[in-house]
Amino acid sequence: MGKKTSSANKTLSTNYSWTKDSVTSHTSNGEISGMLDMLAASAPQSGSVKSLLAEMLESVIVCVNASFGIIRLFSPQGHTLQLISSASFPADLLEAERTTESNCATCIKGFNVRGIHTANLQACKSPQDCRYAGSQIRSLISASIESHTTPKEPIGKLTLFMVDDEKQHEKSSKTILAFAGILGSVIDNNKSNRDSKRADLIAERQAIANEIHDSLAQTLVYTRMRTSLLLEAIRTRNELMVSKYAYDIDEALESSQKTVRELITDFRCSMDPSGLLHALKTLTIQFSHRNKIELEYLNRVSNLELPLEYEIQVYHIVQEALANIASHSEATHARLITEFSGNNYVFTIEDNGSGGCTSTPVEGHYGMTIMRERAERISGEIKVESSKGSGTRVQLIFPEPGSNWRAVNG
Repeated sequence: MGKKTSSANKTLSTNYSWTKDSVTSHTSNGEISGMLDMLAASAPQSGSVKSLLAEMLESVIVCVNASFGIIRLFSPQGHTLQLISSASFPADLLEAERTTESNCATCIKGFNVRGIHTANLQACKSPQDCRYAGSQIRSLISASIESHTTPKEPIGKLTLFMVDDEKQHEKSSKTILAFAGILGSVIDNNKSNRDSKRADLIAERQAIANEIHDSLAQTLVYTRMRTSLLLEAIRTRNELMVSKYAYDIDEALESSQKTVRELITDFRCSMDPSGLLHALKTLTIQFSHRNKIELEYLNRVSNLELPLEYEIQVYHIVQEALANIASHSEATHARLITEFSGNNYVFTIEDNGSGGCTSTPVEGHYGMTIMRERAERISGEIKVESSKGSGTRVQLIFPEPGSNWRAVNG
């Protein structure tokens, strides 16, 4: 089937070229599972979405007398379609359908059509151009999956393959359109539920942060009082009380430092309620406006849905890495790359600056230490590559959350 090129993957119009690229992930099981989770609100219980979709597809296949069918969703940029569910598909054809590459003009045309599209596959003569040429499949019928909240752009495609001629599809069209409408409603409902839960969790975390702030304020008041007593003890040369008050201040400062670190690494949250991808896009736009560094953002994950804890930690790690580029790199170009490879999510932030970055914390500067602590909270790690004159690459790598994270995180 047809494949469109994502504008997000175009290189920058500059003379600078990256010496090495990050791992590129094609359609993977992680991406497919992530897109299936978008429909989870319609499932009777967690983990049953895939079987639910297969059952629904099988039902509509029987209703319209089709041979097999597939459901695809558009990538976040809306430039590519990726398979999320199928029913009754022959194994050899299904493997080919996992990528939407095709030279067949008949197949490609359907991706650009809103509503119902039918095609006569018997017109496809060459197996080199169309994978269905010479098969028993005579026609296909596809319907746009539309969002009812943002109707300007379709969010996916439902496609069924028939042994009948396309002239027989008039009655089938109504059934297929209705089914596509249900899918759109399910996706809208699930997205609304996710956004609502995310906003509630962010509000809850902010309340916890406020409590920590109150606790810190009390400690600081105590420290100021002890400082006054210390000064008085020094004035009167009371060495015993000088030692006592100095110890009290040191202990209070240690407690305050711990509270501040917890606030930074755990509770502070400036996440966008619309989710991580939207937050990262906003972050890159802000970076470009504030700095004379050209930043390229490449998103290679079709649907990124993570627990809120993961989203917050990833966001702040990326934020800190970009802040380091702006402050220390002397770079002219930088890249932020989001991808999924080998059951791991990989976030790469790299620049073409002066390099020589060290991962060893400097007194008073704990950015890299905090980044590593954040990564550990999501079972991840931070990798740093940097050398003089060759720029710096920082990678956050963490495994895909377990299938039960919804039950654990809500």
